[in-house]
Amino acid sequence: MSALDSVRAQDGAIRALRRAREHGRVASAYLFDGPSGVGKERTAVAFATDVVAGGDLHVADRIESGSHPDVRVFRPRDEGKRNIQVEVLRSEILPLAQFAPFEAASTFFIFPEADVSFPVFQPEAANALLKTLEEPRPNVHFILTSERPDSLLPTIRSRCQRIRFARLPHSVLRDILQSEGAPQESIAPAIALSAGRADVALALARDGAVDALIELVISVDDAVRGSGPGVLVELSEQLARRDDLELALLTLQTFYRDLSVTSLGLPAEALGFSEREQDLEERATSVSSSAAAARVSLIHECVQSMQRNANKQVALDSLLFGLRNLR
Repeated sequence: MSALDSVRAQDGAIRALRRAREHGRVASAYLFDGPSGVGKERTAVAFATDVVAGGDLHVADRIESGSHPDVRVFRPRDEGKRNIQVEVLRSEILPLAQFAPFEAASTFFIFPEADVSFPVFQPEAANALLKTLEEPRPNVHFILTSERPDSLLPTIRSRCQRIRFARLPHSVLRDILQSEGAPQESIAPAIALSAGRADVALALARDGAVDALIELVISVDDAVRGSGPGVLVELSEQLARRDDLELALLTLQTFYRDLSVTSLGLPAEALGFSEREQDLEERATSVSSSAAAARVSLIHECVQSMQRNANKQVALDSLLFGLRNLR
């Protein structure tokens, strides 16, 4: 049995990887590109397992436990800005690539969230990684995963074979939530608001989380529709203190996307806020479809700026006043 068999709803990506292995054309570097929570890291480890283990269950078990020297996963740091420091890359990671493979015929170095580990605005580590990608050793392979590939250096992207990953269908998300024991009443709204991402669906399905976020989003829209500057500044301060700020902004983005398309006659079941269809129709009368779409873009820019370590308070102030001005 292939380890790739465990990956669901990514048929295009899996076909490309199987074909590469079958034809002996495994690339020296891959970029797995797609939303969070759709199986990019799982696929990377599964592909490495198929190549390195070659069907040997004992080797596959060692890879799964993280104890095989020829399949290594280097995630962003837990502290600070989470970037992998250039000193760590040069002293602890890249030297391994000079001596690999160690036990098997091939070695894989996997970097989940590579856009966080090697952001374009902190290029020192990225340039050090680039040098290794430009001079690959035989049978040493790199897999970078990213939901924001534009945050990587263009030269890194150009050295990688790009494999695209799609959002997950509702049926798969439902299976995942049920297997994780999510409250039954939270499953449908969590799926609707997740935009096909399992990590978002799981976060939303936690006890009461989805209802609380829906109410927060409605209160934000109420504020930008008719409140004065003082209320918006206070709301910005409240949002900045939230641990789930990015999830809240993603939910707000879904809300305005729903507003934008409501006037176009999209079936209610296709909306993230499908249970608020009447409310959406009423609110859509006070903002044009194009303005609602522009609000989606404005939220996206805010999230990106905070991912680049912009000041939260400043970014949120700009967002809320910008939303109010788009009508």
